[in-house]
Amino acid sequence: MIKNQIDTIVLAAKAAGRNALDESAGKQLLGAYGIRVPQSRVAKGVADVDAVMNGLQTPVVVKVMSPDILHKSDAGGVKINLRSAAEVKAAIEGMLAAPKIKGARIEGFLVEEMAPSGHELVIGGLRDPQFGPLVMVGLGGIFVEIFKDVSFRLCPIARIDAEEMLDELKAAAILKGARGGKPASREAIIDVLMKIGGEDGLLLKHAADISEADINPLIVSESAAVAVDARFILG
Repeated sequence: MIKNQIDTIVLAAKAAGRNALDESAGKQLLGAYGIRVPQSRVAKGVADVDAVMNGLQTPVVVKVMSPDILHKSDAGGVKINLRSAAEVKAAIEGMLAAPKIKGARIEGFLVEEMAPSGHELVIGGLRDPQFGPLVMVGLGGIFVEIFKDVSFRLCPIARIDAEEMLDELKAAAILKGARGGKPASREAIIDVLMKIGGEDGLLLKHAADISEADINPLIVSESAAVAVDARFILG
């Protein structure tokens, strides 16, 4: 059943001439593997906002959806902590006027409930031409580029591999709740790592279709992990 869902998502993207999944499709893929994602809906424009907001819990985040925009935040295509339909409409109108967005192909705007606070991690991977799929975990958000605190393993990984990957991180003590901080759920992180890089994981099962995967950030609280952003490169 999962394979059929993924095949449908990937084939639809390829039929549309895309070399990457949009964020909505990427989160459908994660959801098919049992990875928690925020509740979200797609608004084509301002006129859809009232209907889209019905049933969503505020605050919400709005993200532009465009095949021409890889880094949405850098383009001004992400607005957070929006608490009403009016604020969402204003955010969309502002994005449409942004210099790095107004000339792009716009497929819609992803409106989703904001995840609870927690530690920001990145879990992802790539298909190495020599070794095959690799899975990665590290500090996420802006920290992955600044500190490059990451650990890699060849797929498929076992639970012991996932545990060792976390222990290798320089931030391991922070994730355990150092200096009175709240810990990140180790079990929740390991669960996501196994669903991405394990024997039955996404990277191995769909190695022929997915060349790169990037969940960043994965927000991890004391009890759960939520994939807030997802990027999948096809090929």
